[in-house]
Amino acid sequence: MSQSITAPALDPAALETSLKALASERRLQILEWLKDPTAHFPRQEHGDPVEHGACNQFIVDKLGVSQPAGSRHLKVLVDANLVIATRRKGWTYYRRNESALAAIVTDLSHA
Repeated sequence: MSQSITAPALDPAALETSLKALASERRLQILEWLKDPTAHFPRQEHGDPVEHGACNQFIVDKLGVSQPAGSRHLKVLVDANLVIATRRKGWTYYRRNESALAAIVTDLSHA
């Protein structure tokens, strides 16, 4: 008999934070782009798009917003644990936190 692996449940406060982070068209767009960073962002000099994610500057430029606005959207996603930030050579790269996203789906499917 095989067992399916399920994401651990989030506590109610974490779920609320995550849902608030997802309540933005721009943040949802960032998460969509980060599903396949090589398809959505230019070649990066210091970070592998699959391993490290996309450079913050590329994300901000693609969003078409100011650097402070883009950084705020990324911070909200990081604070909600939906993306992981990695510093490399003076730049910050962002990638999706697939296990956290799966936990949200699991929690909502049991709500």
